[in-house]
Formats: sequence, C-alpha cells, structure tokens
Amino acid sequence: MKVRAVHTTTYLYSQPVFLCHTQLHLKPRSEGHQRVIEHQLVVLPAAPEPPLEHVDYFGNQVTYFSVQEPHQTLTITASSVIEKQYADPFEPCLTPVWEEARGSRRRPDDYEFAFGSPRVTIGPEFAEYGRPSFTPGRPLLEAALDLSHRIHSEFEYDNRATTVSTPVTQVLRSRRGVCQDFAHFMIACLRSLGLSARYVSGYLRSGDLLGAEASHAWVSIFCPGIGWLDLDPTNDQLVNGDHVTLAWGRDYSDVAPVNGVALGGGEHVVNVSVSVSPV
Repeated sequence: MKVRAVHTTTYLYSQPVFLCHTQLHLKPRSEGHQRVIEHQLVVLPAAPEPPLEHVDYFGNQVTYFSVQEPHQTLTITASSVIEKQYADPFEPCLTPVWEEARGSRRRPDDYEFAFGSPRVTIGPEFAEYGRPSFTPGRPLLEAALDLSHRIHSEFEYDNRATTVSTPVTQVLRSRRGVCQDFAHFMIACLRSLGLSARYVSGYLRSGDLLGAEASHAWVSIFCPGIGWLDLDPTNDQLVNGDHVTLAWGRDYSDVAPVNGVALGGGEHVVNVSVSVSPV
C-alpha cells in the first residue's frame, strides 16, 4: 500500500522576522516495513540557498534551511509518498520474559535508551506505576501491552492540558495530555524498570485514531532476540500499517518535526496540519 503524507506548519508573527534558522525532521525513514518513494519540501518565503541535509546520530534524515528576508508568515510544507508493508501480528506470549531485557543482554545501540533524557525522567514513582504490568516471568511484549492499555484507560486525551515542555512528572499527576505526553510517560516507566525504550515520531493514517490530524508519537521497546517493537499507548495498540515513522530518539527533543530560532517576530502563532491518505 502507498500513502501520501502532507505536513504543513505555518508561523504567523505579529512583527517582521528578519532572519530564521530552522531544522526539520520531516523526511520519513526508509527501512523496515516502509520505503520512501518521493519526498518534497516547500518553504515560503523561499530560502536563498537550497536546504542542507544530513543524517543525525540516530540515523534520522535532518533538513536545515535559513530565510534571510523580512517576513511575517513562514510556511513549511513536506509531502512524502511512502510504500507500507503490513507485517503479520506478533504474538506477545512468544517474547522472552521481561527480566531478560535488562542488564547483560543489552547491545550498545539499545543501552543508551535505558537512561533518563532531557524530557524523560526516571524514578521510583514511574517504576511503581509500571510494576503491576511487569510481574515476575511475564513475557516482555505482553507486559508492555498491558502497561500501554492501562495508560490508555487511566489517562485522558486532552490537547489543552499540556505543552511541548510539560514535564513527565506533571503528566503522572494530572493523568492528562496528548500522544507526546503518553509516549514520554510510558518510556519513563519502562526505563525506570531497567528496560530500553525510545521515542518515535511519525504520522497516522487519517481516520478515527487519536492523533491523526497532527504529528503523532509512540514508543519502541527493545526485545532480546527480536529487536525493537513499537506500541502506541494513545490508541492502545501495536504499531501497524496505519503508522508512518519519521524519526526516533531518546525523546521529543531529539526529533522535533520543526525546530529553530528567529530574529524578531514579536508574538507568534503556530498552525499545524497533517493528512495521510492512500495514493
């Protein structure tokens, strides 16, 4: 199946911006069960030089551009065509017991996702929340899905309750937030139990799933002998063909879709729209 993802971000400024430098994580990864067939980026006003591209530490595609003319509106539109392959559902009971995923069996590329990071705190309160799901000898994916289900059931999706800078400790207290908050919270629980978990940024196919009208986020947990397994606590499911992966890292700070600095501008408003539909 092929899908087209269109991500538009518009900045509206109260005063002119004289210079802006912007970094993007808007080109989907091309690996696993997805392949990027086409990618196009349009920036208005146009940058004087072509955008620069590089691959970051985590293997994500990063684009950088600079606009050097005065402007009060900046529009960034990324359009991608992605080929998706559906994978057979994985049986949670066939994964190793979760205790095997801790300690000595780690590899260098998953060990770094076992520690705290700028937006993910680890601590006893998060281990306490996760522990009822991770009972002794329980298969790893079965336990992780149970944790995902509890977050989905006990936390309320509320796009007015948090911002991109809301700490995960506040999410635990309020039990409200959006996909980014639920992903950060689940990662905090997993890492506090000694497991490796990373943050994944991407999209959902337009439909009834929560988070389909904007960029989405979910969790990937490392399973010995199998690799990384993706779960979506916002929608209480394993990640499947409805998800398009943009980038992954320790948390949102590593993979923000649009991030930058501007000289001038005064107050500003940001509008984001995302559509993912079959080609």
